[in-house]
Amino acid sequence: MTASSSIPSTGVERESTAAEPNWLELPKDLAINILQRLDTIEIVTSVCQVCPLWWNICKDPLMWRTISMIKSSHYHYPEWLHMDLEMICRYAVERSCGQLQEIDIEFFLTDDLFKYIADCASHLRCIRLVACDAADNLSEKGFIGGMKKLSMIEELEVLYPIKLSQNSIEAVGGCCPLLKSLECHLTFDKEEISDDEFLAVAKTMPRLRHLKISRNKLSSDGILIAILNGCPLLESLDLGLCFSLDLSESLRKRCYDQIKDCKLPIDFHKFLQMFEWNLSGYEED
Repeated sequence: MTASSSIPSTGVERESTAAEPNWLELPKDLAINILQRLDTIEIVTSVCQVCPLWWNICKDPLMWRTISMIKSSHYHYPEWLHMDLEMICRYAVERSCGQLQEIDIEFFLTDDLFKYIADCASHLRCIRLVACDAADNLSEKGFIGGMKKLSMIEELEVLYPIKLSQNSIEAVGGCCPLLKSLECHLTFDKEEISDDEFLAVAKTMPRLRHLKISRNKLSSDGILIAILNGCPLLESLDLGLCFSLDLSESLRKRCYDQIKDCKLPIDFHKFLQMFEWNLSGYEED
């Protein structure tokens, strides 16, 4: 190989290296902004151990305004860490020094932990809970007890397989007057189907702007009318998975006229008619 075709000299390499940003020289506010985008588990178990600068940044309460505790399948944490998620969450809440505004927890929330969060985070504005109602995790009593202390909540997501009962919804509506967004799976039982949960939304949440209800037995036009009357500020309504709801044409029209972003369950009668019409046309051909 001739000299002319060889790899460029090291002088070029040095220039390239010199042009690379030095992460340690980033302004503190920018470093905080970048590190805040990581999962809380990663911050507690690794980020704060990278260097003294990052350790000092991680001591800033601003770093903990959002806590994301997501134990999803794509995370491959060691088994010992799975056992210490509650401890990590408590550590993050303590570090927030009352500045916590948003928290996202999957799978491991307990009554004691939720009480601790509620006691330490009176300014919490957004909660997202997923699959936290196993027998040894969050109970209805624990949920209600915690929500009674969180009067500043504006957004609440309680997702599969957690089921909010009438008592839970009434507690949220009564204790969280600023609530603007609710996404939930409501309780239903084959032996005892009731629309009381939905009526509780209509009666206690007049400031709602966004509502999503799914996987339930909502079946009464009257309850939906109560929600439309009781929540006049609604901008988005998602009932797409309420398959038991059989809406009249006039009520469908009211929903679409009153609410900017409205998703209603499919009208199976129209769907079948359309299917039969298409099938008959296909047979004629």
